[in-house]
Amino acid sequence: MSVPARIFEDPAAASRVDSFALRHALAQFPQGVVAVGAEVDGSPEAIIASTFTVGVSLEPPLVTLAVQHDSSTWPKLARSGKELGISVLGRDQNGLCRQIASKDRANRFTGVEYRFHGSALLLEGVPMWLRTRIYDEVRAGDHDIIVLEILDLGFTEDAAGLVFHQHKFKTLTPLS
Repeated sequence: MSVPARIFEDPAAASRVDSFALRHALAQFPQGVVAVGAEVDGSPEAIIASTFTVGVSLEPPLVTLAVQHDSSTWPKLARSGKELGISVLGRDQNGLCRQIASKDRANRFTGVEYRFHGSALLLEGVPMWLRTRIYDEVRAGDHDIIVLEILDLGFTEDAAGLVFHQHKFKTLTPLS
């Protein structure tokens, strides 16, 4: 699909950008995929997000996440007032991603290997995990930007991450 480029000289014209075209334009930017989870009322809860940003700040160590206002899971995670786990999904974990994102809440964690680090839910076998807590929240359009402070981390060198690009799961390959 090709959508003609438009240049807006009038800043007010940007508010007239078609959301369908915007979604497809932004899909040209590859993004990593994470599971954000915690123990809520004794059970695992998580959301899947490709709106995760690293390197926001080193002092204090901060990352961000954007969450849609209509998420039914995020309010549970936010209200828990506890720590949140960020699990960066690996190249072969697209099935796991779809399972956790499923509307079938009763089976989201069936057969899924995870552990709690405090109350932070961390998936096993991921290239990187972060234990975080909410540092700040900013309302932004139809999303909230959640700033998370990193409390602890773990990673595997040279592990390949799962990428969401052009509405599909993909992996990265090195250029020669």
